Amino acid sequence: MSSSRSCSRCAERPPDDAAPAGASAAAGEATAGSTAPPAGLSPRFWRLLAAEPLEEATALDVGTGRGRLALALAPRCRRVVGIDTDTAAVAEARRRAAALGLVNVEFVVADAERVEYREPAPGLHLRPSLVAAHLYLSDGLIDRAGRALAPGGVLAFVGFHADQWRETGRRSRFAHDEDRVRALLEAAGFEVEHLEVEREVTTFASREEALAAVAGLETRWRADGRWAHYVEYLARGGRSLTRSHLIGRGRRR
Repeated sequence: MSSSRSCSRCAERPPDDAAPAGASAAAGEATAGSTAPPAGLSPRFWRLLAAEPLEEATALDVGTGRGRLALALAPRCRRVVGIDTDTAAVAEARRRAAALGLVNVEFVVADAERVEYREPAPGLHLRPSLVAAHLYLSDGLIDRAGRALAPGGVLAFVGFHADQWRETGRRSRFAHDEDRVRALLEAAGFEVEHLEVEREVTTFASREEALAAVAGLETRWRADGRWAHYVEYLARGGRSLTRSHLIGRGRRR
């Protein structure tokens, strides 16, 4: 054994976190039948999914956004459903599915912190064999997946690790550590098959380079107090920024 947007949180999912460490931040989707990891997804996470017998799987993509993961899974699975609270993102995911000619994938506006995964929308009854979440990890996700999955079913996720942006001096409310996630998985009836931290530390040549790299985060970080901490860290001579993600797979006992 190797050693998080939520959905009332979904609308708050940090867009600046969208690329896991080691993954391309390019905004593309895998085309139907492609074997390469979709752009923007961790290759390690993708390998965990690809190792499953997906041909007869019904997959639920929680916090689907514009459907990147769901669209990549659809050519491999019997059925895929993506849920998200972002109406515009769901509409875009539907357009992308139509453009790819995918008829076994559907997208639903739903709050993953409120619905049960066997019926994410009225009249939509599922018995998922796979629950997947990319950059969405919460207690609710694990609890609901545990209730929805039959024995042998899989929950696979990438979430924010406690070290995410540690240089800002503030742990994200979306972040988790290994011990807590392991305990949550076991309490929800999962055998923990894989849990690892994927970490990337970027080092900058100068304060100016560091600030330029996080310019897109300034408004968000000013609002939550992280900007001042990061500027102070740079003033003390710090020159790094850490992206850190927790990748896991649990199998329902």
